This record gives sequence, C-alpha cells and structure tokens, in this order.
Amino acid sequence: MSAIDVRDLLKVARENGALTSVPTPLVLYSDENSDSAPSASNPAPTPPKGAWLSPVVLAGCVRLAEFCGLILLGLALHQALLRGVVPLAPRYHAAILAVTLAALGLFQASGSYRISAFRDLPRTAVKLATGWSIAFLMVAAAMVLAKVADHYSRIWLLSYYMAGLGILLGGRAALSAFVRMQMAKGRFDRRTAIVGGGPAAVELIHALEASGDNGIRIIGIFDDRGDDRSSTDVAGYPKLGNVSDLVTYARHAPVDLVVFTLPISAETRILQMLAKLSVLPVDIRLSAHATKLRLRPRAYSYLGGVPLLDVFDKPLADWDVILKGAFDRVVGLLLLLALSPAMIAVALAVKLTSPGPVLFRQKRYGFNNELIEIFKFRSMYVDLCDAGASQLVTKTDARVTPVGRFIRKTSLDELPQLFNVIRGDLSLVGPRPHAVQAKAANTLYDQVVDGYFARHKVKPGITGWAQINGWRGETDTSEKLQRRVEHDLHYIENWSILFDLKILLTTPLALFKTDNAY
Repeated sequence: MSAIDVRDLLKVARENGALTSVPTPLVLYSDENSDSAPSASNPAPTPPKGAWLSPVVLAGCVRLAEFCGLILLGLALHQALLRGVVPLAPRYHAAILAVTLAALGLFQASGSYRISAFRDLPRTAVKLATGWSIAFLMVAAAMVLAKVADHYSRIWLLSYYMAGLGILLGGRAALSAFVRMQMAKGRFDRRTAIVGGGPAAVELIHALEASGDNGIRIIGIFDDRGDDRSSTDVAGYPKLGNVSDLVTYARHAPVDLVVFTLPISAETRILQMLAKLSVLPVDIRLSAHATKLRLRPRAYSYLGGVPLLDVFDKPLADWDVILKGAFDRVVGLLLLLALSPAMIAVALAVKLTSPGPVLFRQKRYGFNNELIEIFKFRSMYVDLCDAGASQLVTKTDARVTPVGRFIRKTSLDELPQLFNVIRGDLSLVGPRPHAVQAKAANTLYDQVVDGYFARHKVKPGITGWAQINGWRGETDTSEKLQRRVEHDLHYIENWSILFDLKILLTTPLALFKTDNAY
C-alpha cells in the first residue's frame, strides 16, 4: 500500500505552491529500434514484461518446488526400498517433514533463496550441501535422544540423504541456467531512475555499485534543473530530462523504482516532483544519503547495503499480481459461463431491434495509461455511436436505442467485458476505465481532478468501489468526477482479495441504484 495518501500529497503540494500542473502522460508508443542514446522520448529497449518473474515470486516458487520435491522423494524412496517389508508408519511421515522443514529453514537463513544465490551455483551448492547435512544430523540426533532410531531403516535414511542432495543440486543447476538466461533478457532487474543530479546522486550511485549484486539497473538521471546547473552525465549515467520527462519515459518503458537524492530541506521541490510522479505504478524512495537524519535501522528499506526511506509503494506487486490475476481469470470464467444465457438474450435483443453489429468496441485508458479496446453490447444507433465519448449520454439521449436504454440502466451492456478480463486487459474489480475524450463540465477528466491518472496505477475493472457507493453512470459535473476518483484511490490504497470479493458481492445490489445510469 502507498506510504503516503495521494490526495493528501496533492493537497499539501497545492498549499505550498509546488503543484502547478501534472502533465498528461503519453499513451501511445511504437517500440522501434534506434541507435541513438536513451532519452525520455526515445527510451532504452524495453525488456520483456513477465510480471510473474519477479525475484520474490521466483523465490517462493523455488521454496515450494523444493518442499514438495523433498517430501515426495522421501515417500517414493520408502515405496521403492521398503514396500512390503516396512510399513509406511506415521514416524516416517514425521521424519520426512522434519528433515524438509529444517533444511528449508537453513537454506533461508543462509540466503540461498536470493536471486544472486540462484545465479551463483558454486557458492550456493556449498550452502545447500551444508544445510541438507545439518538438517539430517539434527533429525538423527533427535531420533537418538528419543530412543526411536532403531525404528527407521538406515538404508532408507542414507538413500534419502544422497538422493535429496542430488535432487537439490541438480535442480539448482537447472535454475542457475534459467536465471542467467532470463537476466540476459533484462528480467529480474529493478529498473531504477535517479532523481537529482548533484553530488548526492554521485554518492548514491557509488554506494549502489559498491554494494555488489543488488539487482538494480540504473536507467538514467532525471533532474528538474537546467543543464547549466546540473551535468548531463552523472557518475557515467546520462541525464534523460526532468521529472515531467520521467513520467513520459515510464509510459514508454518499464520503471520499477524511483530514488530521490534531494535533501529533505528541499521540501517544495520534492512535493512538486512527488505530485507528478504519484500517477505512476512505481516504488518511490528517498535516499538516506541525501539527509542528515539518522533513524533506527528498521525505519529504512535497503538496496544492498544502501538505506532508503519509503515514500510510495507500488499498489500491486509480486504475489499480489499473481493472486489478483488468478482471481480475475477463474472467477471471470465462471461468471462468463453462468451469465452466458443472459448475454445471448441481450445479443439477440440488440441484433433484432436495430441494424448493425451486436458489440461496440471502444478505446479506453488501461493500466499505466495504456490504450485498451473494451467490448460492450451496442446501445446506440450505429450512425450515432460516439467511440471517443466526446459527448456524455444523457437521460433523454436520442442516440440510445430502446433496448440500449434498458441494458445501460441495468449495466447489462458491460457483460462482454468479461472477455476483456479473461484476456488480461481488465480486472473484475478496479477503477472503471474511461474513454479517451470523456469530459465533465465540458473539460477533459484529467484537467478536472488533480492526480486523476493515479487511478491508473492498477488495472481498471468492470465494477469498483465508486460504483457500489453510488458513483456510477453520468459524470457531468466536476464534483461527481472528484468523488469517483476519491473512491478509486481509496480502493487502490486498501486493495485486498477480500475487498474485491466484497465489491463483487455488493455489485448486484448497487445496480438497483440507477439514478445516474442512462
């Protein structure tokens, strides 16, 4: 969750005169090969996305694989060596579980589940062999002290030890090759932008380089000062522009982390920059090298041995992304199957009552302001459809067909978006995606509400916290849009699977509130 509330940040920034404008991010990008140096408008080549390949997720998968593998190995060896001779009594289950848990605990303590350990096979092999041996010695000592050692087959114990060591080392050898191959493609690195180009930035970069293998790839420097006040090259890294350029850059190429090297005394500059960067789905940190404050070690997060102060956290990362993605696709598929009769009925009603296609396709803003194409049942006459939503639908809008009026009011026109959920463009729950030209009081949405694009730090959804609280349908006034955005930000800052489930279960009841739905 965010360490700072976006709305509070924007309020403070305005009060201090730091917030003058939040740039409208660029949403279209053609990734073409170029020999020129990286810049905000011409970023470095984009690595494969592969969100599931984060180091945290990979480490969890390796732990699970080794746990299951060692458990199954012990059981399989008993069946192969002792079947029909020694029954598989509970004591064997207990021994297998004890050895496995002790080994995994020792592996964790020795740092064998870090991304650097996955890559460095020789050093990790020694740690694995040591941990596996100590785990067996611990369990064997416990058997002797409990006077139950004679109840276990020594052939099975020796075979389990040797085979387990072979499985661990063989698996890690394959993992090492996989990790090296993926790192060559740019995965696992936290692509980091440095904000501020003074001596503090040089000190931070040198500290990061000295800390060894920290998984950081510095993409460049961004500084709001002109070239006459800050160098175009900082410790060997190019200056790519100012903070507004960083927002544009992050729309073109992935940025995982932003580190400020400005001192805390530069409060106005920091507030202005944070207000602009708050719309991005990135982690934002303040370098402790840039301040004379000395807090307790637990107050910091660390990159290698470099202390940082947390400012913003990415709303969804690592296992949260996996969990929400699985929830969306599984529940989305079940809903699609359950609602297919209703969808067929609506499709027939649309087709039989007005000429034209059943589905209406529209470009809308998605995650990180990417343009996505969403599906809806067509509710307007074909020659009057407004793909850009430049004109809001009103209560007596003549463009809407009779069937369209009903399905819009009941939100049945949104059901085809389940296909968007299954293919990954939308979530079941999230801020509703808005059309590109959508307006409130004849003004584009992003110009009405400060920090409007912060609602795009997660995937948009079919339903959301704003919708079940009565803020669905027409947004013809700035106040309605403001309340919708406030609810969207509340959802982002407080996300959980249980929160998603609550919103989904409440959505059918919210559909009865049709005052603003036309």
